[in-house]
Amino acid sequence: MTVTTSTPVGLPRGFGVEFDADTRELSDGSLFGGSPARVLRLTPSGAAALGELRAGPVRSAAASALARRLTDAGLAHPVPPGHASSPDLARAGHAATSAVSVVIPVRDRVVMLDRCLSAAGRRHPVVVVDDGSADPAAIAAVATRHQARVLRRDTSGGPALARNTGLTEVATDIVAFLDSDCAPPPGWTDDLAAHFADPLVGAVAPRIVSASPASSAALRSAAARYAAACGSLDLGDRRAPVRPGSRVSYVPSAALIVRRSALDSLGAGHDVFDTTLRYGEDVDLIWRLVSRGWRIRYEPAVCVPHEGPDTWAGLLERRFRYGTSAAPLARRHPDSIAPLVLHPWPAIAVAAVLGGRPVAAAASTAAAWLDITGAVRRAGVPADGGPAAALTAVQQTWLGIGRYATQFAAPALALALARPGGASPRRRLRRRAALASLLLGPALSDYARRRPELDPVRFTIARIADDVSYGAGVWASCLRERTVLPVRPAISRRPVRINRPASNGKD
Repeated sequence: MTVTTSTPVGLPRGFGVEFDADTRELSDGSLFGGSPARVLRLTPSGAAALGELRAGPVRSAAASALARRLTDAGLAHPVPPGHASSPDLARAGHAATSAVSVVIPVRDRVVMLDRCLSAAGRRHPVVVVDDGSADPAAIAAVATRHQARVLRRDTSGGPALARNTGLTEVATDIVAFLDSDCAPPPGWTDDLAAHFADPLVGAVAPRIVSASPASSAALRSAAARYAAACGSLDLGDRRAPVRPGSRVSYVPSAALIVRRSALDSLGAGHDVFDTTLRYGEDVDLIWRLVSRGWRIRYEPAVCVPHEGPDTWAGLLERRFRYGTSAAPLARRHPDSIAPLVLHPWPAIAVAAVLGGRPVAAAASTAAAWLDITGAVRRAGVPADGGPAAALTAVQQTWLGIGRYATQFAAPALALALARPGGASPRRRLRRRAALASLLLGPALSDYARRRPELDPVRFTIARIADDVSYGAGVWASCLRERTVLPVRPAISRRPVRINRPASNGKD
């Protein structure tokens, strides 16, 4: 079963749209933004539909179709209706939130499970899957106290198998997966399940934020403060569609609600999560749902606290383990795993700077501008902000290459910094400054954007160590799987995607 059809289904009436922070209107009324970046051209009827969307919720068929195109492209994000705005959707939302079952896999985390069940409450039936805990009686006692059903596995099979086990005992239309180290806020399923009023939405994920027992920054460890700013599962505070190659390419299953029919489209309950994956089974699930046409939404308005390691050793060890999922995922999804996507002219500009060739760098940046403006002008779209777009492309390429080099080639980068070379001391200094910016640039950019409760020196060192640990896990998985797919960059020759004029939502 898939949801892909020859005629796109519009966003239901009653939904609103919220334009993405990066979306802007060009001088001819076209829209630029999305991830990957694109230009959406509008016919006169499309412009009228856009005006309707800006004025309020979807009412007409034209606005419905345009809203779907905008939200699929990431130019805008769907805003589910309130219970008073649309009786039909209100009934759909109420039916969804009243027919939810919660599945919680657990192994040995008795205290965490107690906190999780207390936060989850008793509104929905809860199935706790004990995945081979050393003290099953303690797990059963906690679950019983919170009126949760317990399924016991005598031997541990991992979280994927535990979730599949719980899923076979669930008959509701909506399934909420929740890890035992999470403590969701009241009503979290209601706020997320409102998106299921859209029949194409298969899963919705909240923002996973770091939980700390100490509210004061002075009482928390430096590692805990770093985790609060750069948690491995925290995907940021901006709504997004979820699909490979976009700004939010996956969501974790630490807290995730899924339409049962979407799960059924993947196979029987015991086949939903890939049990051969120790890590990355949630990424695999999301990408398989996307491949079947389901829309996946990331909704950061709902935040679910998650207890993670609060020591440097624990944080880095977790990042290494997450990295080990890369090669198995690459085997299953070879077109979705590229760690870096390079556009030729910005990449040449960065290479010229690294080689100490400022004239070549300026020429390549100019070529990037000509490439971008040429592409949009050939499509009949005004080249608004061409120079700024080219500089932004070079900057983002610089940061991307720096992050890539830190993750996968940190020893080589360190040797290049230490190696003497260059025709003159001035040129050596320029080359080393450029290489150092590759190492430091991404971390300092993150610091400026996130404003963590940590000084810039410790944050930068931690960010670099974080990237190196993740990269080491990726390399370990590459050796085990005998593949280089997870570390192989991709080349894209299209600087920006131009969509044909939009009026009725059909391509």
